[in-house]
Amino acid sequence: MSTDRSARVLTVLSTAPSAEIADRIATTLVEERLAACVNVLDGLTSVYRWEGQVERDAEVLMLLKTTTEALERLRLRLVELHPYAVPEVLALEVSNGHLPYLEWVRSEVGGDG
Repeated sequence: MSTDRSARVLTVLSTAPSAEIADRIATTLVEERLAACVNVLDGLTSVYRWEGQVERDAEVLMLLKTTTEALERLRLRLVELHPYAVPEVLALEVSNGHLPYLEWVRSEVGGDG
């Protein structure tokens, strides 16, 4: 499989209502090669305003590793899989990463495995 070394690596943040849902989303995105890896972190409390009310919910944070080339496909699929009306999808560019890890992410995302 060829690795596009020009593709920038991103970490995408997204929350889910439960570990089970986060695991289902994570597994699908890795299987479909839209993310190389997804860390699922349980035990998060989110405080936010929704429809004029301040809400507080237990959530699970997902840290998804992907590339700029796959971001739009990942975003569309994540929104499709997600139970929230407005899921969080925030992409942060990795500016200084361990080169072998970045190359691994690039090789795992979008390839034919």
